[in-house]
Amino acid sequence: MCGRFTLRASSEEVAAFFAMNGPVPELRPRYNVAPSQPVAAVRAAGTGRELAMLRWGLMPGWAKDPAIGSRLINARAETAREKPAFRAAFAARRCLIPADGFYEWQRRGEQRHPWFIGTKTDGLFAFAGLWERWRVRADARLGGTLAGARPGDTIETCTILTTAANAVLAPIHERMPVMLPRAAFGPWLAGEAVSLIPYPSEALSAHRVSALVNRPGNDGPRCAEPLADAPVPGQLRLT
Repeated sequence: MCGRFTLRASSEEVAAFFAMNGPVPELRPRYNVAPSQPVAAVRAAGTGRELAMLRWGLMPGWAKDPAIGSRLINARAETAREKPAFRAAFAARRCLIPADGFYEWQRRGEQRHPWFIGTKTDGLFAFAGLWERWRVRADARLGGTLAGARPGDTIETCTILTTAANAVLAPIHERMPVMLPRAAFGPWLAGEAVSLIPYPSEALSAHRVSALVNRPGNDGPRCAEPLADAPVPGQLRLT
C-alpha cells in the first residue's frame, strides 16, 4: 500500500518535470503527506496538463458517506478497472501524483517500523493515480478537513494505485505504489493501456526512519532522515 509520501520539490521543478506550461499552485516542501490532506496531482486539461490540489482518499460520485474516502486511499492496479469504486475514474479520470519518496511500515511481531523509500537519484517521480468529483449532499455529515464544505460544493479527491512489491520492498511490505516511468505519463493520462508493474528494484533505495513519521502532524526533514544503526532491507528477519 501507500499511506504516506514526500514531495520536497518546488512548484517550478514539478512544472518542468511534468511538462506543464500554465500556472501551478505554490507548493511547500512536504515530508509526511497523509490521507485526507490536499495533494498535488497532474491531470489532462485541454491540450496540456494542469496541477490540481486534490483530497487524498477517493470519494466516488455515487457515495452517500464521505467517510468512504478514508478506505480508498489506494486502489489495487490488478482490479481497479473493474471495481465499482474505481472503474469510472480508471476509464476517464486518471492523474499523476508527484512525489520524491514514500514510507512503508514493516511488521515485526506487534511492532511496526517505518521505512523511507526513494530513487537512488533522490529525484521526482510519479505515482499512477485516479481522481473523482463528489458533490456534497444536503444530509452529509462532514467533519475534519471537510467541516467547512456546504451542500452543493464539489470535492475533488484521488487515490494511488498499488502493485506487488519489488525486491527492495518485499522484505518490508507485500505491496508498493505504482511508480510510472516518464515515457508512460502521456499514455496514462490519455487513458491508454499502461503496464502497472513494480518499479525496477535497482533504481530504488530504502532506509529505516524514526517513529516521527507515525504522526501526520510531524512534517519536517527529520521524518525522512535515516535511523542510526538500522538494518538494510535485505537484513530483515520477519519474526
